[in-house]
Amino acid sequence: MKTTKILYWVFTVLLIALMLFSAISSFRNDPKSADFAKHLGYPLYVFKFLAVAKILGVIAILLPGYARLKEWAYAGFFFDLSGALYSFIMIGDPAANWMPMFIFYILLFGSYICYHKILKVKQV
Repeated sequence: MKTTKILYWVFTVLLIALMLFSAISSFRNDPKSADFAKHLGYPLYVFKFLAVAKILGVIAILLPGYARLKEWAYAGFFFDLSGALYSFIMIGDPAANWMPMFIFYILLFGSYICYHKILKVKQV
């Protein structure tokens, strides 16, 4: 159980750090952000909306309790990552640009699986 808790926090802290970094970078009025949005074919306001959703997801995952809210946050992160990956592939970016996205998936699934293992032990 101790190993599961340690793994949960390692996966979760890294996932949250990456999501917060992504969200914060969306709020900066940096020409690179605008170029990136244009490259993917999205208006800039979509990134700001997703940034707010990521921050809310981070809060939901960090709040103790609220199991259903955490499930929604994990699902939202999965859809965000999947949408980003799909966008990279559909615009024809080389694999070197989108393969690092799988690190996000590993962190997301690692956190989610460990969270459920911890929940299962608490219920017994």
